[in-house]
Amino acid sequence: MNSKFINEFKSKISLNEEQREIIIGLMLGDGCLETQNNGKTYRLKIEQGQMHKEYVDWLYAKFKDLVLTEPQSKIKRLFEKEYFNYGWQTVSCGQLRFFAHQFYDLDLKRKKIPKIIGKMLTPLALAVWFMDDGQIKSKKHRALMINCQCFSKRDLDLLQKVLLKKFQVETVLRKDKQGFRIYLLSKTISNFLTVINPYIISSMRYKLGRINTSA
Repeated sequence: MNSKFINEFKSKISLNEEQREIIIGLMLGDGCLETQNNGKTYRLKIEQGQMHKEYVDWLYAKFKDLVLTEPQSKIKRLFEKEYFNYGWQTVSCGQLRFFAHQFYDLDLKRKKIPKIIGKMLTPLALAVWFMDDGQIKSKKHRALMINCQCFSKRDLDLLQKVLLKKFQVETVLRKDKQGFRIYLLSKTISNFLTVINPYIISSMRYKLGRINTSA
């Protein structure tokens, strides 16, 4: 693919509001921003297990004006086991630099929660975050939790305050070997469901288990 075509392709990129909100949810979740030129431009990389193909395709449909190659399957090997992943990545562009600066500690090379997360977090972003990292505690429970072990406790304290103030969702942190998870308290779970339900796609509703808006 020639450089002239790629440059023309990049020149037409302009993130819309929906894309911006989804990126915020992905940055809280499993989305990854990569740079190959010391932070001048970034590309968004999405990769999930094959079982989440519908979700990855849904994301691709939202960002295909930034993508040159359609989603692809790949085999990953870990300890002599094979795993089938599915994903895509955008072209590298300057429009993603803001999100990289907000969600990455470039010195420590790890993710962080932006100080302005209260302004950034929308219902759509919250739903994408849950589709990425949320789950039901178990088939025997009605509790929901979000895996967020990549963030520090200080960052998660800020996120908890935003969830309470903006969406009236109460949470607690539970520590495990990898870090912390956010547990959503049952007394405000209906508030959380009201916020995210319009955006959860059908293939990801299994993450809600037996919980629904009438619970």
